[in-house]
Amino acid sequence: MSKRSSVALDTVIKQAIKVGRYPWMAGRLAAVEKEKIFFSALNPHAETGHARSIRQLSIRITDMCNLRCHTCGQWGDHGFLHGKNLKDLKKQEITPERYLALLEDLARNGHHPSVYLWGGEPTMYKGWLEIVERATELKMPTSIVTNATKLVPAADRLAAAPLFLLQISIDGHDAATHNAARPSASGGDNHKVIQEALAAVKEAKKAHKTKLPLVAALCTISSANVNHLVDIYEAYKDRVDIFVYYLSWWIDEKSAKAHDEDFARRFGFTPKLHWGWVGDWTIKDHETLDKQLAEVKRRSKGFGKPAVNIIPNITGLANLKEYYTNHEATFGYNQCISIYQAVELDSNGDMSPCRDYHDYIVGNVREHTITELWNSEAYRRFRASLHTEGLMPSCTRCCGLMGY
Repeated sequence: MSKRSSVALDTVIKQAIKVGRYPWMAGRLAAVEKEKIFFSALNPHAETGHARSIRQLSIRITDMCNLRCHTCGQWGDHGFLHGKNLKDLKKQEITPERYLALLEDLARNGHHPSVYLWGGEPTMYKGWLEIVERATELKMPTSIVTNATKLVPAADRLAAAPLFLLQISIDGHDAATHNAARPSASGGDNHKVIQEALAAVKEAKKAHKTKLPLVAALCTISSANVNHLVDIYEAYKDRVDIFVYYLSWWIDEKSAKAHDEDFARRFGFTPKLHWGWVGDWTIKDHETLDKQLAEVKRRSKGFGKPAVNIIPNITGLANLKEYYTNHEATFGYNQCISIYQAVELDSNGDMSPCRDYHDYIVGNVREHTITELWNSEAYRRFRASLHTEGLMPSCTRCCGLMGY
């Protein structure tokens, strides 16, 4: 059986009481995990590309971002958005009204997926709060991943909704380390922004007498912070509920070229976006990383301490070295099932089966609803290809495969 990504049991246990007031949230999230575990039994005709219920709606809601994080495939060192006209990118965004209509259509058709907003920096999209509020009203657990920009004025509404999960990118224990990994496009201090946002969210939760949103610190491991993973845990352990340490997604040129050929053979055109993830940010000091991860896991033991999740869940010195030096290694993650459960929307409305390498487009939600495209011929063709022919070269370091 193929290995599946999953929420660590320690995380589930520690957060269960905080979600207790909202059992529908727990039910929706449990359904995702159930589909992962029993995928083969629940999808006996997966080879045809036909999918069941939509379990996650992932919206890359804007391309705008005020940071230039080195490990980002969009605006990072080799990001695919470099050279794009910002006004054009903004102009092509889908309106908030259209997103609200799409949410209503999903509910009418019996789909109540978790909603995941990302970017770019999603808080730079006008109308993001209205989407959070309406999705929650429709019993769709909603989360957002953000660099904390504009969270202070939004904190009260996030607690009132309530937002299910607030994921904040934190790559350093101090300003120097964090801002070096996530530099501002205009000279701002993102580390300071995060401190202010965490304080505002804490006060808003207290005012509304709620444990939500859960706050997760997302740390993308890089050469800039590999020596400070324990320091990050210690610096934020009293202010967040969950720590997520990403080993980081990466591609080498050999795999990128192989992906060009395999993708073109399957689908008739050459992809481009995966080249944005070719970079030199992979970890070279595997022994230090192994020790740091082991220590943060040790410090997280105990019910009163925030849980630690490593994504992908690969540990041990030998495995970590293999992860960063052999792009072909899959560690048992050899079947993509997120394409049967999750919808990926780009900022311009393009709908794709793939989160990180979204060259393959099945349609646009300006002209179609999500439910109309979900089992369209184009969507089924992509699913069937990966199910019957296996992964493509870029797939081995993809959030949809190893982190969904």
